[in-house]
Amino acid sequence: MPNVLITGCSSGIGRALADAFKAAGFEVWASARRPDDVAALAAAGFNAVQLDVNDCAALQLLAEQLSELDVLVNNAGYGAMGPLLDGGTEAMQRQFETNVFSIVGVTQALFPALRRSKGLVVNIGSVSGVLVTPFAGAYCASKAAVHALSDALRMELAPFGVRVMEVQPGAINTSFAKNAGAQAELLIHEQSPWWPLREGIRARSQASQDKPTPASEFAADVLKAVQQGQPPRLLRSGNGSRALPLMAALVPKGLLEKVLRKRFGLGGTL
Repeated sequence: MPNVLITGCSSGIGRALADAFKAAGFEVWASARRPDDVAALAAAGFNAVQLDVNDCAALQLLAEQLSELDVLVNNAGYGAMGPLLDGGTEAMQRQFETNVFSIVGVTQALFPALRRSKGLVVNIGSVSGVLVTPFAGAYCASKAAVHALSDALRMELAPFGVRVMEVQPGAINTSFAKNAGAQAELLIHEQSPWWPLREGIRARSQASQDKPTPASEFAADVLKAVQQGQPPRLLRSGNGSRALPLMAALVPKGLLEKVLRKRFGLGGTL
């Protein structure tokens, strides 16, 4: 029975992936940070792991439990929304620690197990790493970094027989928007120069729920790709996952920025 470790399984994409892989006959190791989420995963029949993906000691203990690993899905992450300068470097550091640095840390810890199995690393990126929007700069930058490190890892792990697939979801029906909205509200305050544009910030935090694809359909696409003899380098799934990167490639940059500024309330002068 092949085994898979999926990070960030408390809800949304992570939980949908865990359900899909379990139904397909995989031995699923599902991680979450909060004890109540771990308990729920255990009750659902998963090998539930309490894990902070930035905790090196916890990652080492997990690596000792897994002598072989067929598939690693680096899914844990969140979306920091709001003006870049309001969040500043502290918000950027938090965003990159979870969305970017953890991918390297988790993969590094589990590399021996992946090497023994000649396994597959699946990194969950986003179309936001391709089409950059205002009020999501930290998130977009982190997902662009996921794209870059996935390309680098693919080349560096090839001699060991370990493959890398990047997944770029579009709009998926999860609690992402709710969580992103809560993050945005923490930054929105009357002293901010962007206070008059707060509705645009709120609109961007909810943009991921524009006609979203069910998480179960997205998970089925990922599972199908993983089960191929030669998984693709890049998988795009979900509403907008193909159209938005195409727009970023074909529409002149100046025009695209003008459209996005208008869409999120940045058309005027303050």
